[in-house]
Amino acid sequence: MSSRRSWLKQTSLAFVSLGIVPLESFAIPKTENSINEETNLNPIRLRSNENPYGPSALARDAMSKNINSSNRYNWDLTSELISKIAEKNNLVAENIILGAGSTEILDLVARYCAINKGSFILADPTFNYWTEIAEKLGLKKITVPLTEDKHHDLSAMLKAIEPDTRMIYICNPNNPTGTICEREALVNFINEATKKVIVLVDEAYIDFTNQKSLVNLVKENKNLIIAKTFSKMYGLAGARIGYGIANSGTIEKISQLQSWSNGSVSVASVSGALASIKDDKFVSETYLLNEKARKYTIEQLERLKIRCIPSHSNFVYFSLANYNKDFFERLEKNNITGTKIYEENGKWSRITIGTMKEMQQFIKVLE
Repeated sequence: MSSRRSWLKQTSLAFVSLGIVPLESFAIPKTENSINEETNLNPIRLRSNENPYGPSALARDAMSKNINSSNRYNWDLTSELISKIAEKNNLVAENIILGAGSTEILDLVARYCAINKGSFILADPTFNYWTEIAEKLGLKKITVPLTEDKHHDLSAMLKAIEPDTRMIYICNPNNPTGTICEREALVNFINEATKKVIVLVDEAYIDFTNQKSLVNLVKENKNLIIAKTFSKMYGLAGARIGYGIANSGTIEKISQLQSWSNGSVSVASVSGALASIKDDKFVSETYLLNEKARKYTIEQLERLKIRCIPSHSNFVYFSLANYNKDFFERLEKNNITGTKIYEENGKWSRITIGTMKEMQQFIKVLE
């Protein structure tokens, strides 16, 4: 049935490309639920921390309707989205910068910090795909190991600051471990560290927690930058849209490093983000579904004697040290995409939380 559905979709798109039928004829049908329940179980993608339920019905509808506006630049839509983000965070438009995913924001901050060379600090392991550009631009990377329970060692990161350090990066919750910094401790760390350096806090996964964002601190702290994204909770990873929040003076400086300030995101993506930011129902449904599937996954992994780190995100970090089967071979043979070994000591790996059906299949494969 699924292959027939895929064939029909491909055939429909082929007719569209020939101009035979209007695009609207093949828009994803609306449902009463915000969540897209249709999931392709073959392959099962548990590698990139994607939201298996998104985009929401409202976002899909908005993106579909605005495809025909793609022949025009999206100045008005972009301004509207920036205003909505600012309003949601009790800030002003001058505190916001848009990017093609929050990775572009990380890249811009790296470029900004590299102007005067020096060094930057981050945990190990953490999200580090963006750090290659920083090193190529002449910044020296200083890594600080996580604590034994896989949390950021904030005191050690403070001690690691050198005279030429430009920036400290904190991913909170941390990827790949799923651990979260205690908020008061993180605020105290920021207050101390920003006396000397920029602190870049990546809140890509904060919506999967009950912890309050740090965005309220940027008004008074010019050395704090928050990176956020529509990729995870809102299910717009492929749409590539994220944003940075900082003091207006800092945003002005960073935006000068963009070829076209706030112009790197498509009309369809901005439309999807605008619809998503208003869709509280989708967020709450996704949150609950993720909580349920994550709880199940951790319980089942621990039943198999696989140690898990308590997670505050849409993925789980676990040790394969006591798993006596070939984990990655089993995934590959069953068309499940996982990640890798992040830490050899303990054989630590990570798995994305998919739908309940996907996680049940994942556990079945491991048994």
